[in-house]
Amino acid sequence: MIGVKAENRIQPNAYRAAAESFVRDLAQQAGVRPDLHYWLQPDTPDLPTLWIGKHQLLPFLRWLKCDISQPFPTLYDLTAIDERMRLYRGEREAAQPESDFTVVYHLLSFERDLFIRVKVPLSQDNLNLPSITPVWRAANWYEREAWDLFGIDFIGHPHLTRIMMPQSWEGHPLRKDHHARATEVDPFTLSPHKQQVEQEALRFKPEDWGMARAGETSEYLFLNLGPNHPSVHGVFRVALQLDGERIVDAVPDIGYHHRGAEKMAERQAWHSYLPYTDRVDYLGGVMNNLPYVLTLEQLAGIAVPERAQTIRVMLCEFFRIASHLVFYGTFAQDLGQMSPVFYMFEDREKLFGVIEAITGGRMHPSWFRIGGVAQDLPNGWDRLVRDFIDYLPARLKEYDGMVVRNAIVKNRCRGIGVYSTEQAMEWGATGPGLRATGFEWDLRKQRPYSGYDNFEFDIPTFDGGDSYDRCRVRVEEMHQSLRIIRQCLDNMPTGEYKSDHPLTTPPRKPRTMEDIETLIQHFLNNSWGPVMPAGEACVPVEATKGLNSYQIISDGNTNAYRNRIRTPSFPHLQMIPQLCRNLSVSDLIAIIASIDFVMADVDR
Repeated sequence: MIGVKAENRIQPNAYRAAAESFVRDLAQQAGVRPDLHYWLQPDTPDLPTLWIGKHQLLPFLRWLKCDISQPFPTLYDLTAIDERMRLYRGEREAAQPESDFTVVYHLLSFERDLFIRVKVPLSQDNLNLPSITPVWRAANWYEREAWDLFGIDFIGHPHLTRIMMPQSWEGHPLRKDHHARATEVDPFTLSPHKQQVEQEALRFKPEDWGMARAGETSEYLFLNLGPNHPSVHGVFRVALQLDGERIVDAVPDIGYHHRGAEKMAERQAWHSYLPYTDRVDYLGGVMNNLPYVLTLEQLAGIAVPERAQTIRVMLCEFFRIASHLVFYGTFAQDLGQMSPVFYMFEDREKLFGVIEAITGGRMHPSWFRIGGVAQDLPNGWDRLVRDFIDYLPARLKEYDGMVVRNAIVKNRCRGIGVYSTEQAMEWGATGPGLRATGFEWDLRKQRPYSGYDNFEFDIPTFDGGDSYDRCRVRVEEMHQSLRIIRQCLDNMPTGEYKSDHPLTTPPRKPRTMEDIETLIQHFLNNSWGPVMPAGEACVPVEATKGLNSYQIISDGNTNAYRNRIRTPSFPHLQMIPQLCRNLSVSDLIAIIASIDFVMADVDR
């Protein structure tokens, strides 16, 4: 195998300055707290990484959230790593602490425009940590997921049960010793006894969901909304506790769409995993490819040509419009308005015609590549793009009258499902849902990637924080995406569409018949796949529904040792109970519609 060591991993200057400022503040301010001990891992250029002991977890995280200057109000992600088969843990003074498992907390500071990692090493004999739900309420689902998939116990968690796998599942699937394929275990059989056990596991018991059967004056009605209901946009269930039409409590139930996307990454080559990313937010197309390839390029130190970056931006904004058109039409449909969805899907088909002409695919082109894009732009691409961006604004203006200014839509959505900026940060809400609270924060502006700093566009915000304003933000974002696409059209750079770095995949071919080294590299990259340098990287992007990222760990091999997918829809659905209490079922439909999610983005 031929590998390339990443000598200079790419890191934007602005982000490097923010990271260095944090490290200085950490050293100065932690000095007044002798009880807080941490080790700063030196070989993580993507974001600062701190290791702490399990007994310091709660005080250290509370300090980062509340007491440090420019604090970290958001738990961006929480996951784990099974370290038991890992070969590379760093070199000499940069070597990571010994552990069988590692729990990883990703935190976000909006004031600093900075992400950090906090890691806690655990031994297999003592696989537990205190729950951080008293610090961040958003930790509830993340800790359940880590217990379900890794078997890590979070002491003090209010309801530590499976969340992705069926309640009767045996084992923890993201452990290295758990099978990855059905062919690795005995053929499935369903005996009468097992069938009875499985049926019993499906029985709804309100007490198991934290619900009482009756109040002081009446018995409650329990209603299953989903998992097969048009308004839940996929296989998603909400168990409702009702007092008449009033919602007393609501418990979301996910996992019906879980396909093991993170487990699949451990057996797929770096390049062959790209089509799997398209199917996560299956309305986002190449937007799913972008954080994956950016992270690998960070890991390998691959500089992407300016033309390739601009092509990526243009395609991402096309898919932002495509995703928002689906949201816009189904949002109106869920509120009882049938016509808009047909008009908007017609526009989406026209958009897909442009995408197909450029990439050869429509919904899932899997067109981005490590180091660039699959092909250069075809002849006539500019005419197709110009025709579409000249056509759509008039249609959007027409939809304003049909939906946004519609009195019934306003009455159904204003003041429904309200949350503040502080609540959004507490729950990990990002993207349009955060900006609908009046907070002007967009990763394309705050921490530009792929050349977004070269484009002029505004960040739409509204301050109602309700279902209506979540819709309006997305409508305005389509106008801004059209602005960005027009700038790509008018200022498309010349040059290469892919880097000449030896780890780009598939590699460019011009020199393969000229020297044996290039021919060998081309053969290996197309058969086994590239060998990524050992290390860890994570590059978030502003995706269609919020922040999306891949936390990738390479052990110096042809596939990922660990590939964590952080999606925006997962924390957004966790907010449903607090948004709908004391409202009606029809209000809940409006709230669900305004969140804009797909279940593959939640369950992965």
